[in-house]
Amino acid sequence: MFIPLHDANSLKHIKVQYVTISLIVINVAMWLFTGPLMVPETFSNATILGLGYIPAIAFDHAQLTPDLVLVPDEATYVTYAFLHGDFWHLAGNMLFLWVFGDNVEDALGHVRYLIFYLLCAAAGALTHGLVNTASEAPLIGASGAISGVVAAYFLLHPKVRVWVLVLFRIPLPLPAFIPLAFWIGQQFFMLVADPESGVSWGAHVGGIIAGLILVVILRRRDVPLFDRTIVTPRAVRHVEAAPVMPSPMPTESTRKPTPWGRPS
Repeated sequence: MFIPLHDANSLKHIKVQYVTISLIVINVAMWLFTGPLMVPETFSNATILGLGYIPAIAFDHAQLTPDLVLVPDEATYVTYAFLHGDFWHLAGNMLFLWVFGDNVEDALGHVRYLIFYLLCAAAGALTHGLVNTASEAPLIGASGAISGVVAAYFLLHPKVRVWVLVLFRIPLPLPAFIPLAFWIGQQFFMLVADPESGVSWGAHVGGIIAGLILVVILRRRDVPLFDRTIVTPRAVRHVEAAPVMPSPMPTESTRKPTPWGRPS
């Protein structure tokens, strides 16, 4: 398990990652608005049911009561991605989005990146629903969409060194493909090993697959895949030491005489 902390991958095509910042702001605002500290818990639960993705409803196995319907059923393929259960759920997703989202937005452009993000969210919801079409538990969280962002970064910048916190305690600067390949593989493994987990591995896998496909289609024409440029975080860049000039060879006048009277 790892947590991304920082990369030094500069933007090349845009000045500011407006969409990534906006998505983070919207997610935080939605969490504050629906959280138990800001509104009654009953209203919060109703919002989660009305905006969350419920497979049983999406696949016509059940229906919400009219007073809980907030948006059309089709819209929940996206709205669920702006809800979070608690602070740590929100913080983890937003940290991944902050570290990796800006460079994906840079590679796609603002509008196509927003389309990419929403499509990855929808793909995550669909895959989650296909794993258990009769589930009546609402799916919430941005991890389906962010899984697509991580997958896109993996294809775009595999050699960029990223500071990651390994096992929640060991900070290491690693080439992006190492932690990201491990993370992507873990999602597929867990979907097979523990599909009934409280974590929606299906949403992660759906987002990953969508991200891998969509980044190839939507990226700018001059943006390559598997960028070979190695960018190292500032904290681990090496500073070239000044060359040490060799001392001049001693001349005849400075050489010390030997016991035999000859210079050494």
